[in-house]
Amino acid sequence: MEETQKIALIIGAGPAGLTASYELLTRTNIRPIVIEQSDAIGGISRTVKYKGNRIDIGGHRFFSKSDRVMEWWQKFMPFQSSFDCCESEESIVRKDEVAGPENDRVMLLRRRISRIFFLRKFFEYPLNLTLDTLGNLGVIRIARILVTYVRIRLFPIQDETYLEAFLVNRFGKELYKTFFKSYTEKVWGVPCSEIKSEWGAQRIKGLSISKAIKHAFKTFFAKDDEIGQKNKETSLIDKFLYPKYGPGQLWEEVASNIKTKGGEIIANSKVLKIDWINSETVEVTALNEANNEMIVYKGNLLFSTMPVMELIESMGCVVPDHIKTIARGLKYRDFITVGLLLKKLNIENTSGIKTVNGLTPDNWIYIQEGDVSVGRIQIFNNWSPYMVGDERYAWVGLEYFCNEGDKLWVMEDGDFINFAVGELVKLGMIELGSLMDSTIIRVPKAYPAYFGTYGEFDKVKDYLSSFSNLFLIGRNGMHRYNNQDHSMLTAMVAVDNILDGNLSKENIWAVNAEQEYHEVKGKKY
Repeated sequence: MEETQKIALIIGAGPAGLTASYELLTRTNIRPIVIEQSDAIGGISRTVKYKGNRIDIGGHRFFSKSDRVMEWWQKFMPFQSSFDCCESEESIVRKDEVAGPENDRVMLLRRRISRIFFLRKFFEYPLNLTLDTLGNLGVIRIARILVTYVRIRLFPIQDETYLEAFLVNRFGKELYKTFFKSYTEKVWGVPCSEIKSEWGAQRIKGLSISKAIKHAFKTFFAKDDEIGQKNKETSLIDKFLYPKYGPGQLWEEVASNIKTKGGEIIANSKVLKIDWINSETVEVTALNEANNEMIVYKGNLLFSTMPVMELIESMGCVVPDHIKTIARGLKYRDFITVGLLLKKLNIENTSGIKTVNGLTPDNWIYIQEGDVSVGRIQIFNNWSPYMVGDERYAWVGLEYFCNEGDKLWVMEDGDFINFAVGELVKLGMIELGSLMDSTIIRVPKAYPAYFGTYGEFDKVKDYLSSFSNLFLIGRNGMHRYNNQDHSMLTAMVAVDNILDGNLSKENIWAVNAEQEYHEVKGKKY
């Protein structure tokens, strides 16, 4: 008698959920059913289209220290050297230098250019000890930076429980106060002394002043042709791949492959209830918001990328009260992007790189000024020329970090756009009358936070790990600030475990917890 095909229910059609689905289809006999709450593909890695322009929510550089991820991406969208913007160090690629529609499914090689705007001046990011940087900082601040750095190297803070101590130990107190403290607190809305240091360990890893200096010398004397750049600290990556039409283009291609191979992706379906019938059967009840119909899906395995808070809530009375209390206390940071189509940007180009119509070459600019709320500005033209409908204009995204329900979140769209334009005028980056069109996008639970009840999160993790057929993957699924490639790796490792009969989940949690996450027990990651 033929064995019944197993089914995996996958909550969420972001990078982790779609990777798990594709891996199951191509490596196992398990059929995936993806249940997605929205009508979009890619989660926060989607591309939002607006009147011929495209928005990349948060900015997604396609690079990884994992060969496995780099090769996976290029199965769907290959990199072609004819689209290499970095062949010339003096110019940014234009639309007319990239092949037309017959080559739509390709990766462009982009040069990373980011700067910090502080004291109404521009600083290179990552910081370089150039004459411009030294001149902008001034002699007194430079002396304090050097003195406090030497002091902390001699007498480091022993307790690195919280992010402030983690950063001070690596950069000294003055540099921390100058370039890390205010921006980090703008992102998270709480003092660095209340954020667990795990965030720094994930996002900054081994970066320090000494490594930044070493990188500057290496970059000056040697050309690095490796696309993946696995030997560089993540914060020092200076090139990356990028889909021609933004990150969502790749995930839409993956979704199309999943459907072709027999997988199912169900949109507009909000998960309300999860029931374990036994150790091998799980039922997910979802509300199809398109037709207000309640549907029950039955499967053998469950992959969850939904916020842990909501997952625990959906499991109902089976969950112990103390686990529910911890889950309800988990915090998130929400995110708003204001897309502005502008006639012109008044931002100085100090890079020496020739640009289209004089536009500054930055991918994004970090705003450290305390008199405005905007945290970061993306210039979508420089991610790909195909992100903007008309290259004569600047298509930018102003990024605001907030909490769902606060004054920024509830502000009316028109008022918010006027507020954002006013901030650009205040910073001297545009003139009144420059705005041509605008849109606004709100993203709830964009960033899982390392405060609230996070200190007790291991209890929730251990409880959920006791369900042998449940796999937590992705950023919100694990309440971990993973990058896109890390989220994908958690899905890949989960499928590895299913094939290997490995009931432990520890290797999934080890992704992005170790610096050398691309080499685990001999496997190619």
